[in-house]
Amino acid sequence: MLAAANELFYAEGVHTVGIDRIIERAGVAKASLYSTFGSKDELVRSYLAGRHARIVDRVGAAVARHDTPRDQILAIFDSQAETYAAPGFNGCPFVAASAESPRGGVVERETDRYRAWLRGVFAELAAKAGVADPEAVAHQLHVIYDGTSVSARMDHDAAGASRAARAAAVALLETATGPVI
Repeated sequence: MLAAANELFYAEGVHTVGIDRIIERAGVAKASLYSTFGSKDELVRSYLAGRHARIVDRVGAAVARHDTPRDQILAIFDSQAETYAAPGFNGCPFVAASAESPRGGVVERETDRYRAWLRGVFAELAAKAGVADPEAVAHQLHVIYDGTSVSARMDHDAAGASRAARAAAVALLETATGPVI
């Protein structure tokens, strides 16, 4: 069920896709969905939590391949570029889900959790890189990261958006800490 929901939610939206389409795609009875997840909101929460976990794994692997905090930050953008170039890229699942959801619900809670984690990764690495105001730089890096996703999706140019984002991150890090080699 979660695999079917993941595919449909990512392609079409968390509120656009109804329960009937998910159970049809999954080949299960409606009772199975409710006994497993309890509600569509819980299925949406599980979908977003799964997306978050995959991003944590992807970012963690990218960061682990590098030794310096600067290289680790840039590796996050390189990893993002690989994701956006992959077949089936349809934008950020958190942006898409947030755009179609009211404030105060499960989507906002999961999105806030994801965003706090990512901002925290940027802040931790910025601090290790010797940035005077790691929180401010983390916020700026996060804006670049978000903008890349939207630009790659909206402009149908993942490579161009990724190059621009990496260059912006390099410029920001140079300004905050000195030249990036």
